[in-house]
Amino acid sequence: MRNTLDIDGRALSYLDFGGTGRPLLALHGGMSEAAAFTGLAASLGDAWRVIAPDQRGHGDSDRAPHYRREGYVADAVALLDHLGLTEPVTVLGYSLGGLNAYHLAAAHPGRVGALIGVDATVDIDIPAGPQWFDFLGALPYSAPTRGELLAAVDPAALPFVADGVRPLSDGSGWRLAFHGQDMLDSIRACRGDHWDTWLASTCPALLIHATRSQALTRATADAMVTRRPGTSYTALEGDHFVPFTDPEGFHAAVGTFLAAL
Repeated sequence: MRNTLDIDGRALSYLDFGGTGRPLLALHGGMSEAAAFTGLAASLGDAWRVIAPDQRGHGDSDRAPHYRREGYVADAVALLDHLGLTEPVTVLGYSLGGLNAYHLAAAHPGRVGALIGVDATVDIDIPAGPQWFDFLGALPYSAPTRGELLAAVDPAALPFVADGVRPLSDGSGWRLAFHGQDMLDSIRACRGDHWDTWLASTCPALLIHATRSQALTRATADAMVTRRPGTSYTALEGDHFVPFTDPEGFHAAVGTFLAAL
């Protein structure tokens, strides 16, 4: 179920949950990986074949030269080409993955037949001064043992990294699921006004919004639905991490939308 695609000498790892159902390309959030969609794949059953890459710099995929939108989108297209998925597919993206998903739909409308954005906004401002993600700059990347690696991580950052720790491929030690500097670069590359891109695609879409989201305000969510024809809205009670704190609600919202396609 785990496979690797070579893109110009850089490994892009992905999970293919298999089956004969319609393909669903699932793009995880920042500091996460494809395995985050294991529960979703199980809930959808045989009706959908969930394909989830470890996006560049995440999980088992190699680090990349940059983390701008065009790079993430090019990786997704390369994966679809590799799998022979030339017909439009449904694309789901959470947070960072949601931003990448609607950029994919805008840049390659013939590849995306439907779109699910999960708490992904269109107006990203990073003001000057301290930010919640500043801890990434001080993260270690690897250590000889798992214990040493986790001991070097600030306790406040452990919830973001502990589940993704893994052995180095050469067996020389352990590493995090991402490099802190890569994630800082990725976050900063999201900055900007993405309204034109959100409005550029015309396929059916669902916006799943966390009611207490730190990333997507209700006003922005309402405007995203109102201004883009063919976009429906589902609210889930919780913060930005609601796909993990309310997986049943998340799976139900996705399943309901997919069943109507």
